[in-house]
Amino acid sequence: MDAVRAPAVSGRFYPGTGAQLERAVRSLLDAVPAGVPAPARAAVVPHAGYPYSGLTAAHVFARLEIPPLVIVLAPNHTGVCRAPGGASLWEAGAFRTPLGEAAVDERFAAALLAASPLVGVDHAAHAQEHAAEVEVPFLQVRRHDARIVPLILAWDEWPACRALGEALAGLVARWMEPTLLLASSDLNHYEPAAVNERKDRSALEAVAALDGEELLRRCKSERISMCGRAPTATVLAAARALGATRGEIVHYSNSGLVTGDDDAVVGYGGVVIP
Repeated sequence: MDAVRAPAVSGRFYPGTGAQLERAVRSLLDAVPAGVPAPARAAVVPHAGYPYSGLTAAHVFARLEIPPLVIVLAPNHTGVCRAPGGASLWEAGAFRTPLGEAAVDERFAAALLAASPLVGVDHAAHAQEHAAEVEVPFLQVRRHDARIVPLILAWDEWPACRALGEALAGLVARWMEPTLLLASSDLNHYEPAAVNERKDRSALEAVAALDGEELLRRCKSERISMCGRAPTATVLAAARALGATRGEIVHYSNSGLVTGDDDAVVGYGGVVIP
């Protein structure tokens, strides 16, 4: 199989030509109040189409000093998973977007395969999955030479999230260059805006507290349909193991602010974890 992963949602979730895509990303970043980008251990960003969640994503990416290596953890929307442990890795080559190719860091990918039995090479899970792909153009604009390690997670149990998070933290702690852990997730889906905001607030409280176990508990008990709850819980476990104590919610929005329809919205939250 070709080790270069072709874009699956170019021209749908984001513009399909390089010039249009770069203009769109820069316009979103320029809409964020000016500040000095700073290093962070981790972050949480949404992954809907850019007209809907792009501004919330931009509030995160504009604040980050993008390091050379970014580990992107995303949920499995397609149901395709051939990794025995449920964590599907694209281990080599690159992710292509209209802006070019973002190289996959093969050394870190190999180390992760050795460090966690949950992780397996699985290109099929990535082929049509949008949740990692839509983050890549922001990384390419903010740092053209950033390398990525894309992971798609097909479970949401806390023991697995904690185990993978701790494995990631162990690798990041001894890696020879700065690394960012990036969780891709939207928040609650398709309920009235007032209901969504209440549920999203509950989820984001757990995220800001870096409590992945509580996040998963709330998603289950309060019926919060946060699609990237497992990637987020995993990143929270890793960030806490790396010494982080708190996350900062930098932006919140929902799709109704764009469509004008508050009857069935999707929530988007942006969180930076220093």
